[in-house]
Amino acid sequence: MKAMVLKSITNLPETRLPLEPADLPMPILQERDVLVKVSACGVCHTELDEIEGRTPPSKLPIVLGHQVIGHVEKSGKRAGRFKTGDRVGIAWIYSACGKCTFCRNGMENLCGDFKAMGRDVNGGYAEYTAVSENFAYPIPAIFSDSEAAPLLCAGAVGYRSLRLAGIVDGDRIGLTGFGASGHLVLKMVRYQYPRAKIFVFSRTEGERCFSKELGAVWAGGMEDRAPEKLHAVIDTTPAWKPLVESLRNLEKGGRLVINAIRKEDSDKDSLLGLDYSRDLWKEKEIKSVANVTRRDVEEFLRLAAAIPIRPEIQEYRLEEANLALLELKERKIRGAKVLRMA
Repeated sequence: MKAMVLKSITNLPETRLPLEPADLPMPILQERDVLVKVSACGVCHTELDEIEGRTPPSKLPIVLGHQVIGHVEKSGKRAGRFKTGDRVGIAWIYSACGKCTFCRNGMENLCGDFKAMGRDVNGGYAEYTAVSENFAYPIPAIFSDSEAAPLLCAGAVGYRSLRLAGIVDGDRIGLTGFGASGHLVLKMVRYQYPRAKIFVFSRTEGERCFSKELGAVWAGGMEDRAPEKLHAVIDTTPAWKPLVESLRNLEKGGRLVINAIRKEDSDKDSLLGLDYSRDLWKEKEIKSVANVTRRDVEEFLRLAAAIPIRPEIQEYRLEEANLALLELKERKIRGAKVLRMA
């Protein structure tokens, strides 16, 4: 099968072709696995973290990709949840132990044996991949393959971020960064909390205009002050400095939710600008998002179909994966990037 493979940790944009085309053997199925013929795979900022070593793969070489849409082509001996031809999705959560305290209490995202698709096992930048039937999801018919792909990470982790933000209708909500996840969160907020006011902080004028098109009441730069204090801010940026700026925009008792697995190191010294009495005092709260659970993915797919959420997408061929990643690194973004298989 054709695949785009990461063979070593490197830096973008210095290395403009981090992935190499390869012809790999077909995945070997375990008893509960399904073999999925991939039709589309979303491109996520976490893949940049893997390529550049902030979230290093557990093995090399590896096939990246964890927003996978495809059709079941074959099932393992004990797999019976899906039929051949069924359309399914695969998200970041590839597996968890199912036995530990976290798993038993619905927090499998914190399992010590958590394994990620495209980081610990080969993912969706390929013609085929495999996963346990228990970690695959039926995809609502309302979505095309390319529309469905970003829902599995940008959407699902955005949904979890919104849950952790603890907002109520009428609150003032800040979104720091406005890429694949941010624009889906905005759509969720408008549907679930119609009286909420949404304020967007972004590095580019294009993203700020896009957010206003989708319903933001105000949009400014990363260091700007919102015209009103915010009850919650969801940060989806790869950088440290926006966290400090977000805290300065929070209302007393407000909550900052950090929707990122890793932060880039280039501006970590900006944290020295944090002033406790101004930025953290008066019971402001910081909450981080760690991965997603199966519940997040399942609930979000139902919500996305009900709204319905139509992600803004840019499509690329599998062979153009490096181009999509480079544009993501250079912030050439409007919505979500998706690889389409031939």
